Amino acid sequence: MTDKSPRSPSWPLLIATLLGQLWAAHAVVFFTHEYAHSATAWLLGWKSNPLDLNYAHPTLKVILLQLGIDQNVNEIPIFASGHGADAALIAAAGAVIGNGLIALPLSRLAYRLAIRHSRFGWALFAYWCTVASVGNFFDYVPIRTFTLDGDMGSVQRGMGWSPWTILVFFGVPTLIGMIWLFARVVPQTLGQLFPASTPRQALVAVVTVGVMFGFFGAVGLLEGGPVAHQLSTISVKFVLPAAIILALFAVYRKNAGANAPPHPTA
Repeated sequence: MTDKSPRSPSWPLLIATLLGQLWAAHAVVFFTHEYAHSATAWLLGWKSNPLDLNYAHPTLKVILLQLGIDQNVNEIPIFASGHGADAALIAAAGAVIGNGLIALPLSRLAYRLAIRHSRFGWALFAYWCTVASVGNFFDYVPIRTFTLDGDMGSVQRGMGWSPWTILVFFGVPTLIGMIWLFARVVPQTLGQLFPASTPRQALVAVVTVGVMFGFFGAVGLLEGGPVAHQLSTISVKFVLPAAIILALFAVYRKNAGANAPPHPTA
């Protein structure tokens, strides 16, 4: 009989795998996001080439985090010509189409296929793509919602919406996505990929909340204005430590319950 259960990798291999996969997952989801902006601009007639991003000069920062690469869409003539709604659609396309309709569902499909074929390394990579997709929602709403800069600012100006309207319109799906990720996807993934290793489950859980609240949650420290800076400070200094404690508690409590001896029956 063939053993279909995953074998836990060694700690050095697991850490190396996590580092490589986190970088690759962020890059995949990032470029899906940016190409969605660019393709939407092309479809609306504001770009001649949907693949023409601003790829930036290749520096270590650009290679590691893709900072400096953007959609290469000039919004000035779009707003000046009275097509603010087009600018709003282009701005929203990154998160809505790129992350919500492409990266997120494809990452879940890839995860299921990888599990079905016992490709547990690929399943872990697909999981990180899911985390990065939801993280892209969070770093816009609420982190960079209360600003006139960036994508959310363009949506506000183009649609004539207030930041509070943006918060409700995009915030509800973001909240649902976060609850779904932490309540269903994370426990399922930990149980399927590391069923016999509580420490490895704990590591992946901590890295997950670190990516969400310490990486995506910190974007307001770099851009987005004073409110974004304050929200990112809260995310990094308060939400992240609390989330780490809760993640560790949930992992060890679940596994302690699973390993507890059965109660004797009368």
